Amino acid sequence: MLRALGLGDFLTAVPVYRAFARVFRGERVVVAAPRHLDGLAQLVGGIELADAHPLTPLSGALDGADVAVNLHGCGPQSHRIVLAAHPRRFLAFRHAAVPESDGGPAHDEDEHEVARWCRLARHYGIDADPDDLDLSLPPISVPTRLRGATIVHVGAGAPARCWPVARWSVVVRALLAAGERVVVTSGSDEAALAYDLAARSQLPVTHVLAGRTTLRELAALVAWSRRVLCTDTGMAHLATAYRIPSVVLFGPTAPSRWGPPRGRPWHRVLWAGRTGDPHGRNVDPGLLEITPERVLAAVYE
Repeated sequence: MLRALGLGDFLTAVPVYRAFARVFRGERVVVAAPRHLDGLAQLVGGIELADAHPLTPLSGALDGADVAVNLHGCGPQSHRIVLAAHPRRFLAFRHAAVPESDGGPAHDEDEHEVARWCRLARHYGIDADPDDLDLSLPPISVPTRLRGATIVHVGAGAPARCWPVARWSVVVRALLAAGERVVVTSGSDEAALAYDLAARSQLPVTHVLAGRTTLRELAALVAWSRRVLCTDTGMAHLATAYRIPSVVLFGPTAPSRWGPPRGRPWHRVLWAGRTGDPHGRNVDPGLLEITPERVLAAVYE
C-alpha cells in the first residue's frame, strides 16, 4: 500500500491498513511510507513499513507484489509509480489517463480523508471500518510531571496553517493562570516557534519538547495527556487515535475533509468557514479570524 506522505495522512489510513491485514492474514502486508513513521506502524498491528518518499520510485524489494494499493492519491503520477513495481493486481481510484485503473471507483475531492480510503477498500471487497482509528499504547514511560498536561502544538508544516505564536501565548498564559500544566511541542524544523512561545508565556524550557521526542514518544505523551490544542496537522490525528480531548483550529482546509471523525464528541473544531491554499506562505485569513478567547472557550466548553 503506497502512502508516502506525512503523519496525519498515515493515521487517516489506519482503518484500511488493518482491513487488508485481516483479509491477508499470514501474508506480508507492507505500507510504503517515510521511514520515520515506522514507530507508529508498529502500533497499528499486522503491517510493516518500507521506506518510500512522495512520487519517487518504490524500492525494488516491493517489486512484483500480489496486490498493490494506491493510497497516495487519485493519479496519474502515483498510479504509474505503483504500476512500475509490476504488481499482479492493482487497486486504485479510476483515472482516465491510466487504463489499468478502469475498474476502480471515482475519486471524490470533497470526501473526508478517512471515508475516502475506506470506500476504496470496500469497492474491492475489503471491509474497512472508518472508526478503526485507535493506536496501541506505546510501551514507553512518560514522566509523572508530563502526565495529565495540556499539549500545545505550534507549527503545522506550512505557514498557511500556523496560528500566530502571539495568540498561542495568550492561551498558554491563561491555562497556566488556571493552574494547568502545559507542554509545548512542534515538528523538529519548527522548534524555534515552540521556544518563542515558551519565552512569551514564561513557561520553563523543561516543558518544551519540540524536536526532542521520537514519534513513539510523542504518541505516548499524547496518550497520557489531558488535552491537545493544535491546528490542522498530524498532532490532531494523534489525539483522535488516543481519544484525547482536543481543540483543533482549521484555516484553509475544511474540517469536513480532515477534521476529527463524527461520533467522537471529545474533539472541538474551530473554523471560520472559508477555504484557501493549505500550503500557502502566509497565515490563512480564515485562521486569523479565530481568537484566543474562542480557543479558551472551546477548552472549557
